[in-house]
Amino acid sequence: MVHDDSGGPPLDLHGRPARSLRISVTDRCNLRCAYCMPEREYTWLERSDLLSYEEIAALAEAFTDVGVDRARLTGGEPLLRRDLEALIGLLAAREGLREVALTTNGVQLAGRAADLRRAGLDRLTVSLDTLRPDVFRDLTRRDELAAVLAGIDDACAAGFEALKLDTVVLRGTNDGELADLLDFARERGIEVRFIEYMDVGGATRWMPEHVVSQRELLARVAAARGRPEPLPDRGSAPAQRYRLPDGQVFGVIASTTAPFCGACDRSRLTADGRWFLCLYARDGLDLRGLLRGGATRAELAARLARVWGGRADRGAEARLAEAERGALLDVERLRADPHLEMHTRGG
Repeated sequence: MVHDDSGGPPLDLHGRPARSLRISVTDRCNLRCAYCMPEREYTWLERSDLLSYEEIAALAEAFTDVGVDRARLTGGEPLLRRDLEALIGLLAAREGLREVALTTNGVQLAGRAADLRRAGLDRLTVSLDTLRPDVFRDLTRRDELAAVLAGIDDACAAGFEALKLDTVVLRGTNDGELADLLDFARERGIEVRFIEYMDVGGATRWMPEHVVSQRELLARVAAARGRPEPLPDRGSAPAQRYRLPDGQVFGVIASTTAPFCGACDRSRLTADGRWFLCLYARDGLDLRGLLRGGATRAELAARLARVWGGRADRGAEARLAEAERGALLDVERLRADPHLEMHTRGG
């Protein structure tokens, strides 16, 4: 285990701190996006195994003792979890957390954004991969684009100042909409982040030729809107941000072709309490068992510190180095262990 020079929280074997915790509150989702859930049937977590909100808050408190100061609620689709505002309130009240954020597909966001903000939500990210109803239906197998757009407008009205849109770009599907999505975001004063198609979890149909790389994304944006200039001070953020000649800022998350493992300070907690140190990790630590077995906050924090101190994960870089790269996992493996699914451990 490594400590920083000030004797502060533990660092992993590559000198990375634990700062950001992704908390999946459910593995269920009301969309079936082709890049995440392309199959017709899935193995779900047992509902009786899901952490209660009080248990999530207790674990989050232990995580703050090892340096975590940012929590992001994910899924599946987190707004499917009943009374999510109550959990946001519990987390916002934790002294060690300086930020509570949420990523949603936006289908159930309209009418709730103001309540989420009042509960203590600091930042909100909405997934929006297309502005075309036909593409949305093909991509998600649902006809919910109007609901998502209404949710985005509701979030703008609620006053979320750091509202972001996440767009997974797939060649031949939505890669012709980059300029339209930039215009949509600029008109609403929000920031869009273009995400390379990743070969994680349930991306059973991933192929390299479907990826639109950061280099190509920037070239396409430059051709449509002028040359983007990179902004400094990326830090541990997953997105490299750029400014266009008209002042608009957007981001690119290039996990597939230009991994940022060296600065990664994120880990993930599943809805049933399994802790994963990397999005590509095959195994996770059962924190639910420890918590329900009576472990104290100090005991949990000590265990978290030991495990984080042994962290060597650089999953995206390891995948990039593979000579022949295809889908990470096959359907049989995913059905045998749903914790390997992207929609279980959160993005």
